[in-house]
Amino acid sequence: MRRIRIIGIGAGNPEHLTLQAVRALNEVDVFFVPDKGAEKAALRELREEICRRFIERPGYRMVPLRIPQRAPAGSDYRGSVDDWHAELAQAYERLFAEELGESEVGGLLVWGDPALYDSTLRIVEAVRARGFALDYDVVPGISSVQALAAAHRVVLNRIGEPVLITTGRKLVEAGFPEDQGSVVVMLDGEQAFAGIAPEGFDIYWGAYLGAKNEILASGRLSEVAEEIKRLRAEARAANGWIMDAYLLRRRD
Repeated sequence: MRRIRIIGIGAGNPEHLTLQAVRALNEVDVFFVPDKGAEKAALRELREEICRRFIERPGYRMVPLRIPQRAPAGSDYRGSVDDWHAELAQAYERLFAEELGESEVGGLLVWGDPALYDSTLRIVEAVRARGFALDYDVVPGISSVQALAAAHRVVLNRIGEPVLITTGRKLVEAGFPEDQGSVVVMLDGEQAFAGIAPEGFDIYWGAYLGAKNEILASGRLSEVAEEIKRLRAEARAANGWIMDAYLLRRRD
């Protein structure tokens, strides 16, 4: 039976790879590498660098996987995501059938950790649900949330308190939750922090976490929000893309 190893590769630093991930890399015959176009070529190149650096066995192959553009969400966010995932599952199934032999091992290299705001596991399960015979396992990785906390030397939760991990879209819709003191925000294309009444909050922000071009900013939200917006805009213009996350915390 075909087998897939879903490997968390960290937030951007090749040294984020665990020993378990390195062992898994060396068992893979075919890597399926997402192709998101020229603007995110750096992400593809880092995957390739990781393979060159850590794989000792010769003969592995890299197969590009074209990622279809997701339709605008409009008022039906979940529906647009479900449609996109169905299209992705078809693309994965086709490549698995064409490029992966019955006794071979395939590899999917996932940014951060596969369990946190990534849909690779859902898509592979959708392939299996379509009747495609496939086994898989998951190797955890260092997430951007962990990299953010380490870069700023902060603990995500206060003593005895929870931390909420959410998205920029949810923060825009509902605002900062009244019952939370610490909120980590990911996938924020709308700079949702700028819509929060800044008094009483600290922010710990980072972009390209773990990478050579990592950018950090922190302080009172009222004092650094405009600086973060400027840094974000400049970085996006320079690189063509941006991946960032931040911790918002109520001040004592």
